[in-house]
Amino acid sequence: MTTAIDFLPAPAPRATRAPRRAAAASMAGALILGVALAAAPALAQNGAPALPTVQLPDFSVLAERVGPSVVNIRTLERVQAGAMPGFPQLDPNIEEFFRRFGIPMPGRPDPRGPRGGPDGEPRQRGVGSGFILGADGYVMTNAHVVQGADEVMVTLHDKREFKARIVGADRRTDVAVVKIDATGLPAVKIGDVNRLKVGEWVLAIGSPFGLDNTVTAGIVSAKQRDTGDYLPFIQTDVAINPGNSGGPLINLRGEVVGINSQIYSRSGGFMGISFAIPIDEAMNVADQLRAQGRVIRGRIGVQIAPVTKDVAEAIGLGEAKGALVRGVEPDGPAAKAGIEAGDIITRVDGRRVENSSDLPRIVGGTKPGTRSAIQVFRRGDYKDLRVTVGEFPADTPVAAAGGGAEPPRAQAAATALGLSVVDLDADEKKALGVDGGVRVESVEGAAARAGVQGGDVILQIGNQAVTDARQFVEVAQRAARDGRAVSVLVRRGELVNFLLIKP
Repeated sequence: MTTAIDFLPAPAPRATRAPRRAAAASMAGALILGVALAAAPALAQNGAPALPTVQLPDFSVLAERVGPSVVNIRTLERVQAGAMPGFPQLDPNIEEFFRRFGIPMPGRPDPRGPRGGPDGEPRQRGVGSGFILGADGYVMTNAHVVQGADEVMVTLHDKREFKARIVGADRRTDVAVVKIDATGLPAVKIGDVNRLKVGEWVLAIGSPFGLDNTVTAGIVSAKQRDTGDYLPFIQTDVAINPGNSGGPLINLRGEVVGINSQIYSRSGGFMGISFAIPIDEAMNVADQLRAQGRVIRGRIGVQIAPVTKDVAEAIGLGEAKGALVRGVEPDGPAAKAGIEAGDIITRVDGRRVENSSDLPRIVGGTKPGTRSAIQVFRRGDYKDLRVTVGEFPADTPVAAAGGGAEPPRAQAAATALGLSVVDLDADEKKALGVDGGVRVESVEGAAARAGVQGGDVILQIGNQAVTDARQFVEVAQRAARDGRAVSVLVRRGELVNFLLIKP
């Protein structure tokens, strides 16, 4: 048995006498905004002005205005020959949840396998939402809504249904554009994400569980959430469920500020945290999809990691900022420009790289072929380099980190930091592409607590490049005598990272 609770609006404050024209204007404003304020500020017990009484906004006008621009999207697939005969058909919304997280559905072939033949019967495979970008029939939705579909059906607010053509889909940002053969459609109004504030009321319209034009509301919980490589998401507490994907997030001015895309959930259902793609980022992708069917991104060929506060202080960077270069692609744009593993990229074309996640967004938005200015922090100094931005290939697999050769057993030296190291021979230096460095033979004590492992190659200690085992031991011994923490740049496989050893 369920219990329904109705939240009634707070009683409106008593009106004070005022000219009729002013009273009418005040009433109109309250009705439009859905906010009732006291005509004169009351005084709190301490004599300070009391905060005005605020009621919940009325979303009915927004729902009526934007609702006709929101569509329901159904995707169809042809039955594959390998499907289990007689197996009951799952609810499309449950199937959409399975697909969203890449989980094969019970009794169904793996959706990542080969498609069925043309003689198969079409059946519904998922539901989602979208919104009309223009009167000429372009519709925006999520890439995961239409991914792998044999047919896409779009149902308008007036129940007209059209077969849609996929113009393009970008999985990295989860944005897709489809086209229907219709004209004179009610398009949405695009808003300014920069004006969106935390705590501001927002509205979502979509088809959760196939229930068309469902309206839910909440507030903006946070902005710039780093949940993706190329997008800083808008976090809200608007109720979002399977089927809402691709629907618009709307502000109180009736403007679309985001695309509802993800939820945080341990059960598959809404738990109070949802994420939307900022509309400015989505429109940039949509414009490219409409122009050329794909998104062109820049790349420089580096693998990166965040810079921690402890490491920043230890190497003299001061504040934890920038992107730590853990690996450089051989013969890639960064390698040709002189960027090295262990560098910290702090600026690109004058734009500050505050966090490591900023770098792929800045570089990704740079036109390939552009000669960009890159500022790096290397061994205590800033260096300015020039890199020619390359083009990001589609779905390039990332090479796994490889191991190194067996270290030589000669020239081992122990240090007070709790590790013993050996020189690299000429073949190892050539294979690693380095001029110096030492290989770790054994680890204990402070070095082990810092995460150093046997087989690691140490390229830098403090802000000094490591030339050989003797020089490394001298620097390590001084750090141990002083009792100060020392940073080491460690290479493991094809990646590097800073570790902080505290004696």
